[in-house]
Amino acid sequence: MTELLFYHLETKPLETVLPALLEKSLARGWRAVVEVGSAERLEVLDSALWTYSDDSFLPHGMATGRDTDARQPVLLTQATDNPNGAQIRFFVDRAVPREPGDYERLVFIFNGHDPDAVTEAREAWKVLKPQCELTYWQQDGDGRWSRKA
Repeated sequence: MTELLFYHLETKPLETVLPALLEKSLARGWRAVVEVGSAERLEVLDSALWTYSDDSFLPHGMATGRDTDARQPVLLTQATDNPNGAQIRFFVDRAVPREPGDYERLVFIFNGHDPDAVTEAREAWKVLKPQCELTYWQQDGDGRWSRKA
């Protein structure tokens, strides 16, 4: 059964949280797809992944629909396919998981200060609960993660 982790952002922004989660995924030997809710945010995240650290970067690319997508360890996209054979899929910036697909893990990262995003997370929890193993993580005041469910 696919794991689905809900990450409720409170203090640290997505541009800080996502690179750390992607690094952990790559360390497991997984490929990742990051589904983004808008083209504008796709560009912002692409830049953030190249520059988030002075001494490292995350190898990644933006989906082009070409054969080169399959070689990317991390692929940023607005589409719902899995061209790089990823084991993990991230949903960010209002992209919402609708079904588990063939992934080992799904990660839904949402902004706790956006009431619409919180509502979408609650709906996704209800819809996917019968199909996935769910966990819910929330940032504390220091930006550390605490498991709530």
